[in-house]
Amino acid sequence: MPCFRCGARQTDPVRGASPWKRGVRADRQVLICPGCQSAHGAADDLDRCAACGSAALVCRLGEVECRDCGHTRDAAPSDLVPSGAPPGPPGGSGDGDLSAEVAAALNRVLRRGPAT
Repeated sequence: MPCFRCGARQTDPVRGASPWKRGVRADRQVLICPGCQSAHGAADDLDRCAACGSAALVCRLGEVECRDCGHTRDAAPSDLVPSGAPPGPPGGSGDGDLSAEVAAALNRVLRRGPAT
């Protein structure tokens, strides 16, 4: 999953805690890269807990849970989220871009020519 602000993708982690942060935006789980955390406020564009106001939310199995106070609520169904709201990098990187990236990586690793 890329950073929702800049589209950077995570690389293989080193030992220890990841510098990437998780959050929820428009009832969907997102990641924030270290660069965007320092350039912007880490929680400026994230959803907040209705009970305590914290941005430490996690979305799983159709629920959004606050990691600070434990408050849970149902997440909006993905088909009801407005088309402009889902998180994504600027420029609209989608599944097609990921497929192209994976194909290019496989070609590099397997030393094949460009996919046709």
